[in-house]
Amino acid sequence: MISSRRVPELWRRLDVVVRDLPLALVCFVLSLVPAFHNHGTQLGGVPDRPSDAVAVAAVAFETLPLAVRRRWPLWCLALVSLGFAADQLRGYHTLAGSALPVALLTLSSRLERRRQVTAVALSVAFVLLAVAFHRAGPGEPVVEFVTFYLALVLAWGIGTWLRSSRIAEDERRARAAEDARTAERTRIAAELHDVVTHHVTAMVVQAEAARYLTAAPERLEQTLTAVSDTGRRAITDLRHLLDLLNPDHGTGSGDRTPPVGRLLTLVEQTRRAGQPVEFSEEGTPAEATGSADLVAYRVVQEALTNALKYAHGGRTSVRVRHGAKEITVEISTDGSGSRTASPGGSGRGLAGLRERVDVLGGDFRAQRRPDGGFVVRARIPAGSLT
Repeated sequence: MISSRRVPELWRRLDVVVRDLPLALVCFVLSLVPAFHNHGTQLGGVPDRPSDAVAVAAVAFETLPLAVRRRWPLWCLALVSLGFAADQLRGYHTLAGSALPVALLTLSSRLERRRQVTAVALSVAFVLLAVAFHRAGPGEPVVEFVTFYLALVLAWGIGTWLRSSRIAEDERRARAAEDARTAERTRIAAELHDVVTHHVTAMVVQAEAARYLTAAPERLEQTLTAVSDTGRRAITDLRHLLDLLNPDHGTGSGDRTPPVGRLLTLVEQTRRAGQPVEFSEEGTPAEATGSADLVAYRVVQEALTNALKYAHGGRTSVRVRHGAKEITVEISTDGSGSRTASPGGSGRGLAGLRERVDVLGGDFRAQRRPDGGFVVRARIPAGSLT
């Protein structure tokens, strides 16, 4: 059994002609009901005439084309206008005459090109029809034709407004889609920066150290093993990011967020690169942290990367505290280290971290210490975003 919620969705999936056909049939049937004869639009003062076969044909021309009003709006208006002219000139005055402004409104809302030419052509056709009415009828005052023409202009104007509103909405959706794509590209670029910079920096530092260990085979082997392990982790993280670009990849937050336990792995990797790191973690992670875990991980990752770059060998401490509503991270390095030959920074890392923390409504600070080192502090609300 089809649920009531799915009915509108199934209706929208139908072809537009199928959706417009009920309107056309209802107008056709109602216009043929005897009680409604001579109770429709009256233009030009032509005397009423009983319904006959020509009346049925005129009603059919006026109403049935409404089924294709959105598929072929120009043809719809042409056929409806012919039926309307026959209806009024012969004096049937059926309810089908109300189909003319509907067809005109639809054409105005969907016509893309030559709108002004079409409007002029329709105005000329109305003038010719008004002249024919004036000759066939008792000579109704011109104001009647002007009033009816203004009503048709109103229908054209409403259609123009609907078209403008639709175009504006399409442009708004296009801008929203483009903004979403830009935001996603920015997010992926930030992820790539964090992953690649950290791993490559560690590999460069380890490779530089290996040059001086040729006389110590055991230490050289350990260093080269660390380089290989770092490279494998870099490949794993890059594959993870490439999976995010795959439309078929799941969008669960569990797939995106590195578990907090990986902080210790991150610290161990930095230690193997020759950086003495003290690590402490307090509290228990909240059940629902949203994106806070990922941001905390990236803060530690970027700070340790900078420590390897600009204070290699300097004492570094990492403190992470899990509160009920927030995660607090502090990474500090003293000034005893030395700058390595690793690739220079672009400043994008810290700026990206500040932006990520700000999005979650937290605080981020990065500043130099008096002894030449630096300290990074971040307060990240947990559960703010998913």
